[in-house]
Order: sequence, then C-alpha cells, then structure tokens
Amino acid sequence: MRIHEYQAKELFRRYNINIPYGGIAFDPDEARSIARRIGRFPVVIKAQIHAGGRGKGGGVKLAESTDEAYSLTHGLIGTKIITSQTGPGGKLVRKVLVEEKLETDKELYLGIVADRKTSKILIMASEAGGIDIEDEADAMPEKIIRVYIDPNIGLQPFHCRKIAFDLKLTSSVWEQFVLILQNLYRLFTDYDCSLVEINPLVVTAKQSIMTALDAKIEIDDNALFRHRGIIEYRDIEEEDPLEVEASRFNLNYIKMDGNVGNMVNGAGLAMATMDIIKLAGAKPANFLDVGGGTTIEMVEKGFRLILRDKDVKLVFINIFGGILRCDVLAKGIVQAVGKTDLNIPVVIRMDGTNIEEGRRILYGSGFKPIYVADLKAAAQKISELAGA
Repeated sequence: MRIHEYQAKELFRRYNINIPYGGIAFDPDEARSIARRIGRFPVVIKAQIHAGGRGKGGGVKLAESTDEAYSLTHGLIGTKIITSQTGPGGKLVRKVLVEEKLETDKELYLGIVADRKTSKILIMASEAGGIDIEDEADAMPEKIIRVYIDPNIGLQPFHCRKIAFDLKLTSSVWEQFVLILQNLYRLFTDYDCSLVEINPLVVTAKQSIMTALDAKIEIDDNALFRHRGIIEYRDIEEEDPLEVEASRFNLNYIKMDGNVGNMVNGAGLAMATMDIIKLAGAKPANFLDVGGGTTIEMVEKGFRLILRDKDVKLVFINIFGGILRCDVLAKGIVQAVGKTDLNIPVVIRMDGTNIEEGRRILYGSGFKPIYVADLKAAAQKISELAGA
C-alpha cells in the first residue's frame, strides 16, 4: 500500500526524523492559511499524488506570498499531473502539501527496501540525491552505496559508520545521520514496509541540520492486519477503480495497458500467461490470479471485472484445475455471462480436476467460448483475434 508524502512525514515525525514545517491543504484557502502560519517565503506547494517526478511534471511550485500560495494551489487542485510514473492519463490532484523552503548545503539519497533476491534488507544511499537520482543510478551505478542487512541481526553500528563514511559526511552531521538511519530502519521494520525513501535528505545551509525534504513509504499489504491505524492512510482515489473493487473480493487484480483480459489460477501461471500473450504479439490488459481457494462468486466477480475494462477486446481464461476445480470455474463464468452483455470473444484453455463436468456446464449454458487444447494453440488464437 502506498501512502502520500504528507502521511509518510507524519510517520517520520513519530520517529524523530526532521521534516520541514508545513501542513496539508485541500483547498486554496487552507493553503493560504498554512503559508501565513509558516510566515517565511518562499513556501513550497507540492501536489500530493501517488507518483514520483512531480517536480518535472509541474506538481511542485514556489509561492512568494500568501496570495500566490492561494493562486498556485487553485491552479493545481483539480488538474492532472503527468509524470514518468503516472502514465499518459496522469493523476488528478486533490490536495497539496504547503511547506517552508529550506536553504540546503547538500542533498543526499537514502532508501531502505526489502530485497527478495537475497532475503535481506537493502539500504541504499548516495551523494547524488535529488530529482535525477534514477538517471544517476542508471548512468553511474557506482554512485549508489548498497549495504545488506540480515533481518535476524538487524542494523548494527558498523553498518551506519560505513554508510556515513561513504557519503563523506562531516563531523557536524555524522551523529545526526546515524540517528536518522537507525530511526528510519526501525520505522521500516515496525510497519512491515517494502520501501522507505528520503529523496532528498538535506543538510541545511545555516544550521547543519539534516532534514527529509521528501518522503516515500510503501507498506506490505499482507501485513496491514497488524497496523489498523495505517489502513486509514489508504487513498482509494489514487488507485484504479477496478483494482479497488477486486480487493473487496480478495482477488489479485492489477490493471495493465493492453487489450487482452486474462483470468488464471496461480501467480506463476498468471505470469506465464502474460508472457504467452506478449509472445503472440498482443498485450495483456490485466493480471488476475483468482487463486486456488476461489469460490463460484469470486470467479464471477473476477470475470465481470475483466469485462468492465473498456480496453479489453478479448478474454483468455487459462486454468489448470487443482484446488480450484474446473466445474467451480465453469459455474462462475456462466453466472457472470448471464449478468453481462458479452460481445467479445473468450478463449478458454482448461484442464485438470473435474474437467468433463466443467465442459458440460459450459456447453449446456449456451455460452460459446473458443476452446483451445494447449498453450501453443492459445497463442495462435490470441494472435489471430487480437489482430497482432
């Protein structure tokens, strides 16, 4: 689950990580009031959307007065910001963060992620913090400091010393950095985060105090039951409506930008199915793993979700019946077809437990899908129907 910058900074504050003074505004009047309360100009107006690259996308502005804070907020709220992470449709701005602008002496990058390849926690840092950190990482990967932490042991003082030394920090901020890193690591583990990022972490020019100018936090959805208060941070308006609907029925659905909808049981088979669609010259419109313990109702909801996507021109159902029996799948599909106006082709490759009963249910329903015997035949049919 992603949360907004201002929410991440609320968590930073709990863990004694310095942040700029400011507040969240849902309308121009609130923005002007916060700017007046800050009392020093310029102030920074930052669009709050679940995407990076806001500065380049026009989502970060400087206001030299309370009236300008009002007008800039008025110009941002209700408009869409397009960045490299939003896609061409952009993200609608519904609120802004108004903060003091700090004079900075040095900008750093500091991030913590769960590294699945090594089953460790990876701390990354760089002297090249700021809006172009991704470009720097691609062009000069040697500038990224990487330290792997065994979660059974945790962050140790020597880890902190290594990172601080490699960042070439002065003695005036060395101790501050170590405390920030320790607190950030504690936040990461306390809240079961998959990502915590500060970019940039700055050393202010006058006071030599380290402050987090930006904040990004992602929390493992599977651990949210342990953090009931954090669930309140979820902003469903930032999520795809179909993904929100799917989550209500415990379906693993992710919207993509293709036109071939697909339903599969098992994450591995789902990934392979999307590869098949791509190899056929088409593009998947979604990832949908209905899982093994799926009910008739969940199959129905999943199929209807696929059909609600206006971009879908073809559906591919690829099921190997095991825990999810083929007859259960067939009943769910028949229920869904009976409640929708189906006007696109549906290709089915189905095998496994109760396959004959599943076919009997589908044949007897009047529903006319296109059956394929194997994945090679499925790829050929998808290519033909998708016009690839």
